[in-house]
Amino acid sequence: MKIFNTAQIRAWDAYTIENEPIASIELMNRAAKTFTDWFIPLYPDTQRPVVVFAGTGNNGGDGLVVARLLHWQLYDVKVLVCDFSGQRSPDFQQQLGLLQKDLDVIFLHNYQELLQNRDFKNAVIIDALFGSGLSRPLEGEWTQVIDFLNQQPNEIVAIDLPSGLFANQCTPGESVIHATRTFSFETPKRAFFFPENAGRVGQWDYSSIGLHLDYYTQTETPFHYLTRNQATLLVHPRAKFSHKGTFGHALIIAGSYGKMGAATLAARACLKSGAGLVTVHAPRCGNVVLQTAVPEAMFSAGQRAKHWVEVPDIQSYSAIGTGCGIGQEPETARALEHLLQTLSSAPGAGLVLDADALNLLAQHPAWWRHVPRNTILTPHPKEFERLFGKTKDSFERNDLQRLKAQEHGVFIALKGAHTAIASPDGSCWFNSTGNPGMASGGTGDTLTGILTGLLAQGYSPRDAALLGVYLHGLAGDLAARELGQEALTAGDMIEFLGKAWLATGSLSH
Repeated sequence: MKIFNTAQIRAWDAYTIENEPIASIELMNRAAKTFTDWFIPLYPDTQRPVVVFAGTGNNGGDGLVVARLLHWQLYDVKVLVCDFSGQRSPDFQQQLGLLQKDLDVIFLHNYQELLQNRDFKNAVIIDALFGSGLSRPLEGEWTQVIDFLNQQPNEIVAIDLPSGLFANQCTPGESVIHATRTFSFETPKRAFFFPENAGRVGQWDYSSIGLHLDYYTQTETPFHYLTRNQATLLVHPRAKFSHKGTFGHALIIAGSYGKMGAATLAARACLKSGAGLVTVHAPRCGNVVLQTAVPEAMFSAGQRAKHWVEVPDIQSYSAIGTGCGIGQEPETARALEHLLQTLSSAPGAGLVLDADALNLLAQHPAWWRHVPRNTILTPHPKEFERLFGKTKDSFERNDLQRLKAQEHGVFIALKGAHTAIASPDGSCWFNSTGNPGMASGGTGDTLTGILTGLLAQGYSPRDAALLGVYLHGLAGDLAARELGQEALTAGDMIEFLGKAWLATGSLSH
């Protein structure tokens, strides 16, 4: 799904009005109906008061229509219009006339009048003050209104975007509504995917209001939302007469003394991702562990007992994943450099770099000239910072992520609540799966295994990155649904990979 900026959304509205065609006020009615249909199942108690705080622009107009629709559904609705400037959009003015036939409207001309109309105990507050058209931080009495609402114990539901929040850039200051829930029209906003805004956006959802499809298909954007529909299209069908060689031979170079669990998790996840054959190259101390914990995988013993120091013959492998638990011994660093040099001089196997492989690369930036194009890197935020430097906010970090993916010709999956996958072509995909229960040791190792297994099967690096991140998060969601987030472990996620495949549609072909 494409994610458009606010200018593109406005253009999409205008295109729909001109080409459907539809009057702008009817499009506003359609948006409000979509919001109301979402709101009612969440708040079915019609006796619970609803207080709509409306501005005098089109977002306020949306709020007025929502108030009218809820009133028709017998909700106890109160409408407060913050008319601080005296400027009203034409559609707002028209909707106001329609609403006043059904409901009395309270007009607030300053902050003090709000304090005189503060009787909304136990009410659900609907935020329709400002939408996505806001171009500068709120100031003056608006900051007092926002601060006042944020101090109330009421649940706040924002229409399209919490008032004061910028959709496409970092929002400075504190004068932003802290919504309990946000409902976005047509597509999510880019701001929803970054941790700075978690307390502002709350739980968010979105739905189409029927904007014209032609604009969507004809308009380009680098930003996308990775949903099940997209992930399902990536899944390769399996031919009836396939054999293990059909699905590739993956090599996992992982583990060191005390960290063989990382190698075990990566190997198990690689197998569950569908790789035909999996070999683990690890220090000799991992032999018994791996042969016992992952009997389906083959073991390639290293020269050293406790850490990785050499590159095995890699000619027979279709994909290689490394970094999980390898440590940062000088000999290990030299082995990693040799691996990168070998792959860059004789490209063939796909490559995934994680954990200590990324830390070592950060310590030796000259190695970038050896990193093969289309390598998949899977840093968490601190590893990303070591690789590319600090940024002042998540928007800047996302821009840097996209820049570095293009500069080095690699895929960078920056792990987080909405893991972002930046591609060499400049595009960036935000993942829709995953949950806080995955914030535990070993989950990154499972992702490395999944990605390596998909590459081994012949998935392109782009498709492997997108599908692998989606499956990884979905397995975590399915496991958490049955086991709870608190009890979730990386091993649990591996056990739910099969159900994740089924839910993604691996049998739909």
